[in-house]
Amino acid sequence: MFDAAVESAQPAHVVPPNLPDPPRGRTVVVGAGKASAAMAQALEASWPGALTGIVVTRYGHAVPCERIEVIEAAHPVPDDAGVAAARRILASVEGLSEDDLVIALISGGGSSLLALPADGVSLADKQQVNRALLASGATIGEINCVRRHVSAIKGGRLAAACHPARVVTLAISDVPGDDPIDIASGPTVADPTTIADARDVLRKYAVNVPPSVRAVLGSSEAESVKPGDPRLARAEYRIIATPQKALEAAAAIAREAGVSPIILSDSIEGEARDVGKVLAAIARQVALHGQPAAAPCVLLSGGETTVTVRGEGRGGRNVECLLSLVVGLQGQPGIYALAADTDGVDGAEEIAGAIATPDTLDRGIAHGRSAPRDLERNDAHAFFAALGDSVITGPTRTNVNDFRAVLVTDR
Repeated sequence: MFDAAVESAQPAHVVPPNLPDPPRGRTVVVGAGKASAAMAQALEASWPGALTGIVVTRYGHAVPCERIEVIEAAHPVPDDAGVAAARRILASVEGLSEDDLVIALISGGGSSLLALPADGVSLADKQQVNRALLASGATIGEINCVRRHVSAIKGGRLAAACHPARVVTLAISDVPGDDPIDIASGPTVADPTTIADARDVLRKYAVNVPPSVRAVLGSSEAESVKPGDPRLARAEYRIIATPQKALEAAAAIAREAGVSPIILSDSIEGEARDVGKVLAAIARQVALHGQPAAAPCVLLSGGETTVTVRGEGRGGRNVECLLSLVVGLQGQPGIYALAADTDGVDGAEEIAGAIATPDTLDRGIAHGRSAPRDLERNDAHAFFAALGDSVITGPTRTNVNDFRAVLVTDR
């Protein structure tokens, strides 16, 4: 099921059917995200005419392209390579005409990879804010609100720089609700949020920011591009892969195996450990009472949970959710689960997620691990690694965010 979910969002499948017609003038390709290089490769293979372009992806996620340059940079905390790539992308769309076309290839991870701090903000300052937000428990929408308002390229600014050319964005969604403004922090769409909203997020999570960031967020001149801006009049947005479509692909696999799929939601948010508790309670309800469906069935869900880092562990929202589920199930027979990120990276780890079985708690004890203690320390990666139950895919070169499957058998 996990493989089917990832395959459904592969750029080779979803990019070609969504390409626009060639323009009278030039075609320029820009892009950012963990899937952007694979999207560029798929575009090149299907594009009938000349084109040039630059995309930036995560280290290790590049694929060979002939006409589009692929740059690698850091994720989830931006680095100098991301800043240089963003500058070059902006330069590549200068001086375009109404006859020209810009194709923007946008996917999850673009917020960090397309890193161009606002005037007066250093990369170090932006890195500090990014790290603090990632550890704060803020939702991805809240984090991206701040990112848009300390950026010189997000929040519609990239599309505005393309004016008067036509802009067509092809996006692979990795955010709950598939809101374009939150996919890579919306570099090609208008931003309805404000600097005041960004300040509210920082206040809500008690995030202390450097003076340069405070100054930017105190000036209305740094506001992002708003709805109705004439520079975005010729900007079009197409979402070509979503978490929901990935869950539907997984559901089809379950049906083929004679297992009833229940898609709970494609947009679950909240603390990962809290989501794990809820999933455990639903799974137990199925096992003990046959509700909301009789076994064998599988509970499918997606979205993007968060982890408020309290301990000294390595984090990872999918493995933290899964370990919480394990603790909640307390060895309930007949329940198996997988939680993993469809991009192959759970947090900052080169590990997609993990699997759990009815004997996970006991095997953990046999390996000297305590599930409750590791959960409290945010150290679920260490727990599942000790058992050999990590899911390691390598870069999948797509990203439709979290994938969770809880299988309740009738045995």
